[in-house]
Amino acid sequence: MNPFPSYSTVAESKLAGRYITNAHIEPLLSDYNHSIIGHSTSGLPIYRIRMGAGDTKVLMWSQMHGNESTTTKSLFDLLRLLDTKPDWLNQLQLSIIPILNPDGAKAYTRVNANQVDLNRDAIDLSQVESRVLRDEFDQFSPDFTFNLHDQRTIFGVDGMPATVSLLAPAFDLARNYNPCRTLAAQLASTIFEGLQPLIGPQIGRFDDHFNPNCVGDAFQSAGVPTLLIEAGHYPGDYGREKTREYVFYAYILSLQAIATTSFSELSIYHLIPENQKIFFDFLLRDVSFIENGSLQRGDIGLQFQEVLQNDSISFQAVFAAVGDLSHCYGHIEPNCEKLNRIDSKIDESAQNVLNTLDL
Repeated sequence: MNPFPSYSTVAESKLAGRYITNAHIEPLLSDYNHSIIGHSTSGLPIYRIRMGAGDTKVLMWSQMHGNESTTTKSLFDLLRLLDTKPDWLNQLQLSIIPILNPDGAKAYTRVNANQVDLNRDAIDLSQVESRVLRDEFDQFSPDFTFNLHDQRTIFGVDGMPATVSLLAPAFDLARNYNPCRTLAAQLASTIFEGLQPLIGPQIGRFDDHFNPNCVGDAFQSAGVPTLLIEAGHYPGDYGREKTREYVFYAYILSLQAIATTSFSELSIYHLIPENQKIFFDFLLRDVSFIENGSLQRGDIGLQFQEVLQNDSISFQAVFAAVGDLSHCYGHIEPNCEKLNRIDSKIDESAQNVLNTLDL
């Protein structure tokens, strides 16, 4: 039995693409119980949405890194679904911060306006956005927290792109499992088992080395089960609309598990394969290139850089690696018969290479 609703009936059609800012979500907020809980470094409002009246509290935040917007789109899909789930709303109380870093979202950068990575500010709380999140954590006193991000296209598992990645962060240097982390890992296991019929091996697990400056590690250390969900690449989906759908399903699986207190076993969590940095956006195999003045033959990896232009994201290819890349994969691996020698160190020529290959 398919546990998911028809996605087209709940997807928020007013949000699309990679560039999502306050200006995009503000027209939608009037449909929900929302408030301003603080302001960014440059003075932009930080919004919070509340839903439900249950005893179990869930805190979710997205775009802590401003250029990681897929999970924000999925949150608004979730909000539309929740209007049809009175049983969940009787069990759960949700606090959702859709864009924690509105300055970074507007500039399409990972960091905030002070060039600080908010996910490395859990101890110092040096940034106003970090303090807004911590204040919400302290005041709301959640039973679960969800730290929502995007990951780069470089990550894969078993030769496939990691479309969704999960992590139950560590709470200590030894990476032990106490009841809190165990519950977070069981939640990840629930998502893993539920998504496998849809995307099979395209689910990864992030490295769990402990970093007390990371917010997920800090909240786990504070005794609140915390789950990291990362939206990754789905073949051909650079707008991350298909990935958005799978992240939405991950939300459904996790909230249903929390509402019914029904979780998969911890042992399943350790079956989730660890992410590996094994992908390039383009992998040119067995081509001639000039490096340090000498002619060589091998593989060339090209990676997209995401550039904000006229309020949309442009994908611009640059050279990322040369040599023996036989252990890697390309999201696109073109036939390279048309290529002559190329200078792999001249980034400006990367797009010319793709043009030559009609890409």
